[in-house]
Amino acid sequence: MSTILKTAEDATNVPDASNMCFGIVVAEWNPEITNALLEGCVCTLEKYGAIPENIHVKKVPGSFELVYGARQLTRNDGYDAIIILGSVIRGETPHFDYICEGVTYGIARLNTTQDIPVIFGLLTTENLQQARERAGGKLGNKGSECAVVAIKMAKF
Repeated sequence: MSTILKTAEDATNVPDASNMCFGIVVAEWNPEITNALLEGCVCTLEKYGAIPENIHVKKVPGSFELVYGARQLTRNDGYDAIIILGSVIRGETPHFDYICEGVTYGIARLNTTQDIPVIFGLLTTENLQQARERAGGKLGNKGSECAVVAIKMAKF
C-alpha cells in the first residue's frame, strides 16, 4: 500500500522504538532511489524513538545481494528487526524477473527460518519515474513504510 493511502490512525499504533536496534541492508545500485529510501527509513525510525547508534546500515552492491546481507545480520543477536532496501527497474531483458523472484524468495525464506523479522523494502518498478514516486515522491516513501513495519514486527 502506498504511504499516502494509509490513514493518520496507522501512525498512532506505532510502538516506541527507543529500546530497539535495527539493521538496514541497502543496495548501492540505483543510488538516487536507494539513498532516498534509506533516508526515509532512518528518519522514521528516529521519529518513533530509535537511537541513531542503534541503527546500523550495511551496503551491498545490488539488490540480489540483499538476501546475503540480511542473512549475515540475522546472525547478530542484537537486532530486533532487519530492513532490506533496494530498487529494481525493468529493462529489456528478463534479468528484472530473476532478481525480483530471487530476492523475494530469499527474504521470505529468511522470515520463515530466522527469529528476527526481515522487512521487504525492494521497489520493483517499470521505470525510474515509478521508483521516484515511491522513494519520497507523490506515492510516499517505501523506506519510511518499512521502518514502521519493522518497529511493529519487532514488538510482535
